[in-house]
Amino acid sequence: MIQTYLNKKSDTVTLAFFRLAFGLMMLFSIIRFSAYGWIDKMYIQPKFHFTYYGFEWVKPLGNFTYILFFICGLAALLVAIGYRYKIAITVFFLSFTYIELMDKTTYLNHYYFISVISFILIFLPANANYSVDAVQNEKIKSLQIPTWNIDILKVMLTIVYFYAGLAKLNSDWLLEAMPLKIWLPNQSNTPIIGNWFHQEWVQYAFSWFGALYDLIIPFLLWNKKTRNIAFVFVVIFHVLTKILFPIGVFPYVMIISTLIFFSAGFHKRIMNLIFAAFKSKQTVFETPNTLIASIKQPKYNLKMYFLAVFMAFQLVFPFRYWLYPDELFWTEEGFRFSWRVMLMEKAGYAQFYVTDAKTKQKKAIDTARFLTPFQEKQMAFQPDFILEYAHFLHDYYEKTGVNDPIVTVDSYVALNGRLSQRYLDPNIDLAKEYESFQHKTWILPFNDDIKGF
Repeated sequence: MIQTYLNKKSDTVTLAFFRLAFGLMMLFSIIRFSAYGWIDKMYIQPKFHFTYYGFEWVKPLGNFTYILFFICGLAALLVAIGYRYKIAITVFFLSFTYIELMDKTTYLNHYYFISVISFILIFLPANANYSVDAVQNEKIKSLQIPTWNIDILKVMLTIVYFYAGLAKLNSDWLLEAMPLKIWLPNQSNTPIIGNWFHQEWVQYAFSWFGALYDLIIPFLLWNKKTRNIAFVFVVIFHVLTKILFPIGVFPYVMIISTLIFFSAGFHKRIMNLIFAAFKSKQTVFETPNTLIASIKQPKYNLKMYFLAVFMAFQLVFPFRYWLYPDELFWTEEGFRFSWRVMLMEKAGYAQFYVTDAKTKQKKAIDTARFLTPFQEKQMAFQPDFILEYAHFLHDYYEKTGVNDPIVTVDSYVALNGRLSQRYLDPNIDLAKEYESFQHKTWILPFNDDIKGF
């Protein structure tokens, strides 16, 4: 049965369409990011950058960061047109992921999604047709590819949606309508529907519909009979979230990406329209079946095994939070890279103190001296941020002559409308604590209980 599936073939046009759409979306995202001045604001102006554990060596490159973005954008364009595709998609994955890793403050689920998808695309023959490569190299041309090359992208999208839905099955989201009960009233100026956002039943309706949408929509997209109506819901859902919440290009990425669930005939019509607009003949991009029928796949393929392991990792990794005690939303241990989208409203206050170990002289630190307002906001309620910043303060003040600086923090955090409570043990010298995959015992217990995933 498995071998039968692996031998199954599908039209190359579906993967070619996804390659073109993905490349153009990424090019647009890079241009948009640059046009808003975010390269300078996020990566060049800040004096300090929060790093990921194990990737502390990834740093902004000063003014050369602009060149990095240019390379990433150029690679996205080459991916779209399918020119030197393998090199282009590899360069895009490496450059985009490097950008993502430069500062943890900018973490977004859709950045991670882009890195994962681009990594998968490295191993897929997305340039087998409708590409410059296919025109220039007869050997790679093909009308058909193994179906799993397309399905693996569908499975990845299914994981993103379904896991986002699972994450919403918690008592705050379903029973308290949190954090939508906080967010929606702030959008009361939205035309037509804004006046409804103060009503509690609307807040609960949004919460429940959001959970059901994420859980069900991927399976409706897999089903040919429900695919069209499902896509209508995809468009409505993501357009609405784009209007209400500042989540960048993520809605557009998801709308375009879900088109991969449609038939090859649908994708072929779109591709023909695109190339007709550029006065390109379809025959240039297609090869008759009599010449090349499909890409031949060896029975035992190392690439398939590797991607199978990679997808198994994607299935398991989001559940690593089960390895940690205490409330996930509170500690955030295992929160990132698990498709938990817009689940909490969290705000914090963190006052750092540096004490000279010899003289016992204690000094309150003005956080704004080293961090941007956005960095301050993110740091105040995320323990790994606080720990990294504490080590920075230790090293900085040690250089100014402070003897073995002791770094403590007085911190309070409010979660999903609850009253703020003390977050970290104020007596712990954070300079003596180190980042690891182990539980941070200096995070104080959460004084409430959130049930669910």
